[in-house]
Amino acid sequence: MASWSNLMLQDSASPQMEQLMFFHDHTLLILITITILVSYMLSSLSTSKLKNRFLLEGQTIEVIWTVLPAITLVFIAMPSLRLLYLLDEINNPIITFKTIGHQWYWSYEYSDFKKLEFDSYMTPYEKGNFRLLDVDNRVILPLSSQIRVLVTAADVIHSWTVPSLGVKIDSTPGRLNQTNFFMNRPGLFFGQCSEICGANHSFMPIVIESIPMNPFLKWICSTS
Repeated sequence: MASWSNLMLQDSASPQMEQLMFFHDHTLLILITITILVSYMLSSLSTSKLKNRFLLEGQTIEVIWTVLPAITLVFIAMPSLRLLYLLDEINNPIITFKTIGHQWYWSYEYSDFKKLEFDSYMTPYEKGNFRLLDVDNRVILPLSSQIRVLVTAADVIHSWTVPSLGVKIDSTPGRLNQTNFFMNRPGLFFGQCSEICGANHSFMPIVIESIPMNPFLKWICSTS
């Protein structure tokens, strides 16, 4: 999970987030290379007493600084498009649950298992809890399973976001959006609404608890 001293992305808990982190590092390396190259050229030109007239105007240099950025954009766009299509792909989900955004809390429905519904509110801060992140009813899901999420809202636009799973999707009133994820390790994964939805926008966190399949089935039986 995120901490105050964490400047980079959260540790991934799904294959989607792993691919997003690889793409982030790939793009960051290209940006750092461009920054170093441009900084070197500007500093060398500004400190040099000699002026090269072919750098001021010339067909060759114009072709070079037009073609090189185009090639660079191809190296960024190709993995970006590949990842975009991978994130939209949904392959035989084992479990489907529905999340509904309200001002200012989330409600969940497990329609695959009878009629299991509950609301999830942020809990007041107590010693030992996570401030502004913990909730009274967590979303319990099995690990190593393909999971589909149906997302909508009851009032205004919200955004259901869990950074460590690489999930961020708008919940729009009157519209049903869907996404999917695959958790590859157990644990607690925290998220928050990422759409400015009103006065208490910052007080509607998301908590997903990833557990093995057998404890998950026992939890379903005990709550149904």
